[in-house]
Amino acid sequence: MLSPHASLLSLRDGWNAITTSLQNLIARIRDPYRPELHYMRGPGPKWHAKHAI
Repeated sequence: MLSPHASLLSLRDGWNAITTSLQNLIARIRDPYRPELHYMRGPGPKWHAKHAI
């Protein structure tokens, strides 16, 4: 049988794990970085001017 102190420690450890997981989930959801908005979509005007046919 666990002592009251040991059961409180395990309860606190469990609560800490839950809150940490929740904080990580919220951070991932709220992440404003969207790499698909920053990818190049093709050659730009300088490339076209240099490689004009």
